[in-house]
Amino acid sequence: MITKNKKALLFGFISTITASLIFATNVQADNPYSTEKENQTSKLEAYLKFTKIVSIIEEQYVDELNSSDIINKALKGMLTNLDAHSSFMDAKESKELQVQTNGEFGGLGISVGMRDGALTVIAPIEGTPADDAGMKSQDIILKIDEKATIGMTIDKAVSLMRGKPGTPIKLTVIRKGEPKPVIVDIIRDIIEIQSVYAKTIGDNILYLRITSFDQKVVSSLRKSIAKYPNRKGLIIDLRNNPGGLLNQAIGVVDMFVDKGTIVSQKGKMANENLTYNATTNNSDTQTPLVLLVNGGSASASEIVSGALQDLKRGVIVGEKTFGKGSVQVVMPVGNNESLRLTIARYYLPSGRTIQAVGVTPDIEVAFGEIKKADDVISIKERDLQMHLESELQKVDGTKKEDVDKKENKKVITEEQIYKDTQLKSAIDILKALMISQKK
Repeated sequence: MITKNKKALLFGFISTITASLIFATNVQADNPYSTEKENQTSKLEAYLKFTKIVSIIEEQYVDELNSSDIINKALKGMLTNLDAHSSFMDAKESKELQVQTNGEFGGLGISVGMRDGALTVIAPIEGTPADDAGMKSQDIILKIDEKATIGMTIDKAVSLMRGKPGTPIKLTVIRKGEPKPVIVDIIRDIIEIQSVYAKTIGDNILYLRITSFDQKVVSSLRKSIAKYPNRKGLIIDLRNNPGGLLNQAIGVVDMFVDKGTIVSQKGKMANENLTYNATTNNSDTQTPLVLLVNGGSASASEIVSGALQDLKRGVIVGEKTFGKGSVQVVMPVGNNESLRLTIARYYLPSGRTIQAVGVTPDIEVAFGEIKKADDVISIKERDLQMHLESELQKVDGTKKEDVDKKENKKVITEEQIYKDTQLKSAIDILKALMISQKK
């Protein structure tokens, strides 16, 4: 009797559950929260799958691995597959990043990024060992010493290239126009960068070269411009500038516009949706402006050139830029480990993105040399000048190269202009703008 009652109760309980499930299913069809429940179920299933695979690897993989090793490897793979700039850093890598950011270290002076899965040179920084050794923008680094870079993260590559000042490193690169890989030998050194160079072209053009956006760019730019009050036109050279600080890029644009959005960033979190607007603080909105860019111009350089292009403030000349327009933050996650994660993307005033697209110049000009025909008279004059310089060298030991070097520090010569098609085009365009403004 007791057994029968138990069976009846059990049957009744099962019937109740079945009825409840049928009712719940019918309600779920019209329930606005059903999608959320499905997402939670899907998320739980994904976590269970991950846990199951970790357990299988720990039990059956040929080499001995504990759960911590497996999770760390999984995290590295997961972040790398998100995008080229996100990464998981263990304690050692996190410490190396702090050294790179805050301390002095021996390096090459080279900015790299991932393009189509290949470790690609964004740009060598002017005056650094990489620049002196002949590294070029768009070089693909195939090997660092004897280690292949295929499948290597940017953090790992940077770690291998960094080292004690004075130590050698060998890079094997694939270079456009070269039939086989090129070997580049470089000696590491402490990287000291002068971010702004100012030179004159003729009587009334000021040429400003920005090599990277460090914390002194805006102040250095203002000082350089103030030294040349007679300028009638400006050329800002951002070629092979890998970027730097966002606030400096915004500050440079703000020097030449007095209204409008300079750049905005948008992410998933509401506090990452920011807009940076121009101010009327001593802005020069009148001087004709031309900017030079190429495939080595990235990040902050693209914000400056793209914003001035959208705001119709400057003419962009050169080649399409690199296309690095995302925002990363480094977050500690315990045990001295950290996470570098892409949290937002930059957008130019028109709303277009930079990421993987870059900035297309208003006037595209490939880099090269302009062959200039010399007439008979100019050849004779040049021969005479060389003879006089030779005689001068006998008197005081001054070499022609030394004279040129002193002159070239502040003046761009005609010879230098004709060796740079992009610069020559920028000058011609700027002169046209200056004439138009004068009229």
